[in-house]
Amino acid sequence: MSKFTNIIGLMSGTSLDGLDICAVRFQEKQPQKFEIINCKTVSYNEQLRNKLKNSIYLSNEEISNLSIELGVIFGNATNNFIKEHNLKNIDIISSHGHTIFHEPDIGKTLQIGDGKTINKLTRIKTINNFRAQDVALGGQGAPLVPIGDMYLFEDFKYCLNLGGFANISSKEENNIYAFDICPMNTVLNHYCKIIGAEFDLDGNFSSEGSVNKKLFNQLNSISYYEKKLPKSLGIEFVNKIILPLIENYKIEIKDILNTYIHHVAYQIKKNVDTENEILITGGGAYNKTLINCLKKEKLKIHIPQKDIVDYKEALIFAFLGRLKNEGLNNCLKSVTGASKDHSSGDVFNLI
Repeated sequence: MSKFTNIIGLMSGTSLDGLDICAVRFQEKQPQKFEIINCKTVSYNEQLRNKLKNSIYLSNEEISNLSIELGVIFGNATNNFIKEHNLKNIDIISSHGHTIFHEPDIGKTLQIGDGKTINKLTRIKTINNFRAQDVALGGQGAPLVPIGDMYLFEDFKYCLNLGGFANISSKEENNIYAFDICPMNTVLNHYCKIIGAEFDLDGNFSSEGSVNKKLFNQLNSISYYEKKLPKSLGIEFVNKIILPLIENYKIEIKDILNTYIHHVAYQIKKNVDTENEILITGGGAYNKTLINCLKKEKLKIHIPQKDIVDYKEALIFAFLGRLKNEGLNNCLKSVTGASKDHSSGDVFNLI
């Protein structure tokens, strides 16, 4: 019997950068011990980005077709990745999919990227749809990454991911709590696209701006920030709350970016202490404007190796697949608010 389990984690984030693929080797008897074998991001073309961005407006039939289309893209990308890196003995593909709808307060969440299609194309056992069961059990269906933070990054009290949303895990004694702090790159990328850029590279655009104090204060007064845990956010919050609020201000894009980054830094500071190191991952870790803001707040920041910064979520979804495959809990009620800890995910075996 092999001493290792080899799993490919797939993650498609709300920032629409592309598909993150991460091949991970877990030790059989110590699943918290891992090695990243290879990783890669497969960029989406503009047509697919627009489809995903506007998918919330599609009919049920159109969403079903898009889910299969995305499953084909995921399956083919995984096959190409395996071939490119000459990977052997992949046991499981564990796919988060792409979230197009997440409103747990009304009992709805939807991730697309059909698992059956991935399984059929790759001929590898596939696990996906990790959020729906948690919502059905009364939870937020998010965040799901904290169980990985608990076991794979146990040396850090705080694990902060700066992706489409800024979300954090906080370890307290023998438990862990986590939530979405605020939107992050979903907002920054939206305004960067207006000036012809995909994102705020190294914080270059935002660094040229200045804070609009009135907008800053109004952003910080949004009621979500005072809501008690558990809580989570979806793209609907950006479209219904954040963007309309910002659009009331007729100011330059660089000032919007700078103001919003200071807003993010302020919200992060509210949820951490200055005594413990914060592990920071996700694309926002490269935004110098934001990192400088956090440093000015005297926060202790740790930015790990590039593979962890860029692929931590794909890595952890590989870990969630590992737990599901072993019949172990991969969703924590202390994090999501579900009625119980549970083992979530749909499994597609080879027929």
